[in-house]
Amino acid sequence: MAPQIDAVILAGGMARRMGGNDKGLVDLNGQAMICHTINKLSTQVDQILINANRNQAQYEQWGYTVFSDQDSGYLGPLAGMVTALKQTQADYLLVVPCDCPMLPTDLTARLLAALEQQQADLAVASDGEYEQPVVLLLKPHLASSMQAFLDAGERKIDFWYRQHKVAVESFADQPNAFVNINTPEQKQQLATQIAK
Repeated sequence: MAPQIDAVILAGGMARRMGGNDKGLVDLNGQAMICHTINKLSTQVDQILINANRNQAQYEQWGYTVFSDQDSGYLGPLAGMVTALKQTQADYLLVVPCDCPMLPTDLTARLLAALEQQQADLAVASDGEYEQPVVLLLKPHLASSMQAFLDAGERKIDFWYRQHKVAVESFADQPNAFVNINTPEQKQQLATQIAK
């Protein structure tokens, strides 16, 4: 039987470089940025969750469960991840950011294959050169270790996952898959690429 896989889209950040605009709701080619992410994930997972610390009502319009970090104070992506891990009943949790509109359509399948083949606790995506620490497939039992890491005042995701057995899956065949949007200029560049 295929494992159940939920996904959480992280939309809980401050988006300082986007002028404080809520990145998931920023328009990209006529759709909110998070729509592009949802469209990429909807056929890859059983259920989608959205982690948002503001504008929850707007995120709820897509019909998915929306939740804020259980630890207030914008503690970064790990805070959204640990809250999602505690909410999911699935076998695995896929984590992606809301500002990666070109995610691979085979993201879940390849991360799962890498995790199972290497008998790892989690799998992280790589673009062929760099690991993408907010694109992960996690086992829910990792919630306690992640919470302890946060409680110790730590924030860096890759420092946390190095404490576990990690499988790295390269998506060098799709080098633009993890292009993300942090500034209005990057948004314009990506809008042109998607329109082609």
